[in-house]
Amino acid sequence: MATLSERIYDGRYAPGARLAGENELAREFGVSRGTIRQALADLQRQRLIATRSGLGSFVSFDGHRLGRGWARSMTEAGLDVSTRVLGIEPVERSMVPELPTEVSLDQGIAVRRVRSVLEDGRPCPISFECSTVPAVAGLVDLPGQGLPEGSLANALADAGLISDHGTQQVDVRPLDAREASILGRDVGTSFLRSVRTSFDVTGTFVEHVISLLDPRHFRLTLTFGENS
Repeated sequence: MATLSERIYDGRYAPGARLAGENELAREFGVSRGTIRQALADLQRQRLIATRSGLGSFVSFDGHRLGRGWARSMTEAGLDVSTRVLGIEPVERSMVPELPTEVSLDQGIAVRRVRSVLEDGRPCPISFECSTVPAVAGLVDLPGQGLPEGSLANALADAGLISDHGTQQVDVRPLDAREASILGRDVGTSFLRSVRTSFDVTGTFVEHVISLLDPRHFRLTLTFGENS
């Protein structure tokens, strides 16, 4: 349906916005739900929208749900968590582990961060994250300029990249010597390992992030059967 695609292209539907339901769209355009369903399928094939089957997952920290920007979510929840940037540097595709083959990326920007909480008055690392984002305008200068307000989510938003859908895999693995040194733990300590790749509403690559999460604080929750 041309009208819906026009609304997406001219910005009346902002990136990440939720379309009205099939019934409401059918009433607005005076057509059947079958026609609307076909139009939405066409938009999905054009990578203009992404549909969901009611499944979703989210990471929580000490019972607090974390959104796309973990640091912001933690701050809004009143949690005392500090973030230390270990490095920001350009990388070639071959240097990015477990990047899906469908991701189009010649050069990216890698951002490595450690998050800590206070334990006995001293910072205790609880996560180590390595994010790779495309080296596009607004992000290519991050190695020299740093993260705006210390937030990669802000940098992505400023570049017009807003996560809409993607994939995530989580397992448990022992820390190797390098990871244990960064996190201040013994080699072989079990941590949650999350590999998440996200795209915007048009299917453009946004971020690939590998996270090591302290299972004492983090958990992954799967939701289903909701209208999400």
